[in-house]
Amino acid sequence: MTRDLRKYSRQTQNRLILGFLALVFFLGDGLIYLFWGREAALMGLICLLLGLTPAVLVWGFLILLDWLVRKEQEKRE
Repeated sequence: MTRDLRKYSRQTQNRLILGFLALVFFLGDGLIYLFWGREAALMGLICLLLGLTPAVLVWGFLILLDWLVRKEQEKRE
């Protein structure tokens, strides 16, 4: 049985990010809904999604670069 610490680290980081996003979206938007109502919660959700867009684009670009680098490394081997 081998231990792949990089895989474990990546998996842990992904779970932490997903947990953070779940807290922000469900708890944060839920509190907005509770205090100010449905319309404010909808606007909060729109703002959260628009604010998250640049981070998702950067993340996608980095994944694309990682895939391209791995593909080039496989060609050279």
